[in-house]
Amino acid sequence: MKCAVFASGGGSNFQTLLDHQKAGDLHVSFAVLVTNNSSAFACERARRHNVPVVHLAPSTFVDEASYTRALMQVLTDSGVELIILAGYMRKLPSAVVSAFRNRIVNIHPALLPAFGGKGLYGEHVHQAVLDYGAKITGVTVHFVDEEYDHGAIIRQETVRVEDGDTAETLAKRVLAVEHATYWRAIEALAQGRLRVENRRVVGHV
Repeated sequence: MKCAVFASGGGSNFQTLLDHQKAGDLHVSFAVLVTNNSSAFACERARRHNVPVVHLAPSTFVDEASYTRALMQVLTDSGVELIILAGYMRKLPSAVVSAFRNRIVNIHPALLPAFGGKGLYGEHVHQAVLDYGAKITGVTVHFVDEEYDHGAIIRQETVRVEDGDTAETLAKRVLAVEHATYWRAIEALAQGRLRVENRRVVGHV
């Protein structure tokens, strides 16, 4: 299965996917890394593994339609079958979501539908969890639709919130679970073990 990875930052989840692919655990190929941030360290990770990098910043296009056409062209030319979001800090155009319906996945650092939505990303999520007083948080792998953090849930794993946690300490433990979880969900997709029926995911990771 040919995959495009979208990333805006460090790309630690991307690195984990690369590592599991190299180890033979993850049976996909990475056709392209798409980024809206040319200085993202995820770009360096891609280059080290000979994955082509494409920088597409919406601000450099005359309008959203032009940006969407360019993005779709990259995905088509690369033969992409699955889009993997790995810390991509921009909402995908609706035309891309429509064209890749149930073929775009994301991992969110909380147990959706709690602590999801616009503005809730990175340490903002963990601070919201702490401010609420939640005792359990976790990660959610889900399909992407037109709304933030809304698509059908593929897999969730829990993480206990410890006394004295800060957003930073909680983020580190959640990220470790992300690394252990995301590749397994993507492998299940690559092996055809998952499908969507009536907006629910059927199968097993």
